[in-house]
Amino acid sequence: MKTFQVKYILSFAIASFVFLTPVFSQTSTDEKLAAQYFSNEEYDKAAVYFEKLYNKTHETSFYERLLQCYLYMEEYKDAEKLVKKHQKKHPYQLAYMVDLGIVYEVEGDESKANKIFNDAIKSLTANNQQIIDLANSFIKNKEYDFAVETYLKGRKLLKGTYEFNFELAQVYNQQGKTELMFKEYINILNIQPAYVQSVQNAIQTNIGEDEDGSKKDILKTLLIKETQKSYDQIVFSEMLIWLYIQELNFKGAFIQTKALDKRFREEGKRVFSLADLCLSNKDYETAIECYQYIIDLGKNNRLYNYSRIQLLQVYYTKITTTASYTNEEVIALEAKYESALKELGNSNESYLMIKNLAHLKAFYLNKPEEAQELLNSFINTPRLTSQEQAELKVELADINLFLGDIWEASLLYSQVEKSFKHSQLGETAKFKNAKISFYTGDFDWAKAQLDVLKASTSKLIANDAMKLSITITDNIGIDTTKAPLLLFAKADLLFYQNQHNQALEMLDSLKTTFPIHVIGDDVLYKQHEIYFSKKNLPKAIEKLEQIIKEYAYDLLVDDALYKLATIYDYELNDKAKAQEYYKKIIFEHQGSIYVVDSRKRFRELQQTPSSMDLEQKLMEAETN
Repeated sequence: MKTFQVKYILSFAIASFVFLTPVFSQTSTDEKLAAQYFSNEEYDKAAVYFEKLYNKTHETSFYERLLQCYLYMEEYKDAEKLVKKHQKKHPYQLAYMVDLGIVYEVEGDESKANKIFNDAIKSLTANNQQIIDLANSFIKNKEYDFAVETYLKGRKLLKGTYEFNFELAQVYNQQGKTELMFKEYINILNIQPAYVQSVQNAIQTNIGEDEDGSKKDILKTLLIKETQKSYDQIVFSEMLIWLYIQELNFKGAFIQTKALDKRFREEGKRVFSLADLCLSNKDYETAIECYQYIIDLGKNNRLYNYSRIQLLQVYYTKITTTASYTNEEVIALEAKYESALKELGNSNESYLMIKNLAHLKAFYLNKPEEAQELLNSFINTPRLTSQEQAELKVELADINLFLGDIWEASLLYSQVEKSFKHSQLGETAKFKNAKISFYTGDFDWAKAQLDVLKASTSKLIANDAMKLSITITDNIGIDTTKAPLLLFAKADLLFYQNQHNQALEMLDSLKTTFPIHVIGDDVLYKQHEIYFSKKNLPKAIEKLEQIIKEYAYDLLVDDALYKLATIYDYELNDKAKAQEYYKKIIFEHQGSIYVVDSRKRFRELQQTPSSMDLEQKLMEAETN
């Protein structure tokens, strides 16, 4: 009996498969033919197959394609019959009423179409999915006004259980109704402040290109009104801070952050985070204001010591990386470091202050002996970690090299390299030792060390090593006396030792003696570095422009473009000019290491904040 049943079932399955295979095969063929004809815009032929497929399967996908064919063919009666037939099979799906309305609209009967659309909306029940499906059907057919009406009717039907804020915001964005879009996002935050991250993500997506800043201005105005209206709602102040940061308007962000800090007695925590962000974005003035605000809260504040140290770090970074400082500022910073060291004592962070102060004394105040004495008095302090001690050794070696004590410098670099062989600090020391070999004319040894460093995990070290290695390679075999490269290396050492005029004289002599030598672009770039260090920006720019003009296809052209971009960006505050050079790197030098940074900064500059002087003054008045 069991055997018979198994055989019977197996036989039936095989017979069914044999019987159905031609049907499946035929359906598949019809579907392919229908799709091919539709793709070729042969809608009359496609309609024949889609009609056959729909009548056989009643699948929605075939219905939709057949409806499209009828509309393209202007067979409106057939289209109407098809929709009504499909509606009978799906009486509770209001989206098909939209299809019927679209048929009438395409036919030219707009009043009849609108009646159908309105009837669909009136037929809505308190069913979340039904509301969303109908709205999506309107959106699919670009009937945005009716989509809005659908969501608003749904809002009433659901009586506050779901507001459709995100959905409405999307439709308003499609309509270009920016203010209404932002109001929906603000309504979300009034209902549930925890959605702030989702709202920020949505706003970033929906704002898109906002070259004139008009969309952000609308949002800003709404947020300012909301902060004044909902004084105890922290989320709107946070949104305003977020918006200012998107615009890189750190001054505006600071004013709002300071107001929050005072209102909720946060003791500078939020301001401290903003200060770090300002520093990383090179807004040194606002970073200084942030740290100073925390310092002014008093010595009992837990962020007081950190802020004292970080404030000094901002001043130090500004002086050592830009040309926008005066000698008086350097002298003032020296005094601030000495005062901080006296006040804070030998804390864990003292080594960094010692290191920076020594660097200032040697390289900016011409007090190298004082710098050596300061480092030597601190370098063997027991509480220092081996890493901290090594960093101080590298700084001491730098100063020895500055004073011309080349072999003592090399010895210290070698000690650090040996102790930190596989770390970035060890690679830094190795690179500095290779440069000593370069300065002294031992080009073969220097190149051997540089070639090893080209594989460094540090992008900066690897890039610097590659450039110096190429400089040696390009020049070492051209002149058997190596005279041009020797002169260049000596000039480079003089520049390092702040003997700027002597370095410039040697470079001029090199150009005069070897006017057509391939080292020409290196000479121009070094002259640029010297003039920048002397804060002579017109001459620094002139040398970079000369590289671009005379050595357009050489290695240093992208360096020249990037330096020009940063000078106009941060030194001269000519953002339009800066964008020109960032754009050149992005589109004309796509293999450059500066492409990523250039693209990021170019996008930031495209979102330039509008004038906010009056607004900031008003906010300052409120928070003081």
